[in-house]
Amino acid sequence: MFILSLTYTADLTEVDRHIEPHMDWVKDGYDRGIFLASGRKNPRTGGVILAHGTRSEIDAIVAADPFTIHGVADYEVTEVMVTRTAAGLEGLKQ
Repeated sequence: MFILSLTYTADLTEVDRHIEPHMDWVKDGYDRGIFLASGRKNPRTGGVILAHGTRSEIDAIVAADPFTIHGVADYEVTEVMVTRTAAGLEGLKQ
């Protein structure tokens, strides 16, 4: 599993110019079965996505994010080898 932590690098007005295409990109990640959970950071400095796949798949999907393309956010991608979960989340284990 991967944690995709994105941090805005531009003013929120510039980020908001790209929010609709970004949300279409997020929807596509769910439709493709790659994204497991996502949401905004609080305070609004970026967001977090839980995803699964190969590192090359994750790198390719991050590169295709309109936020990446337009340079309004940076990603930190962390691979996590999940070995224990709460009941109902066993599908996150490797």
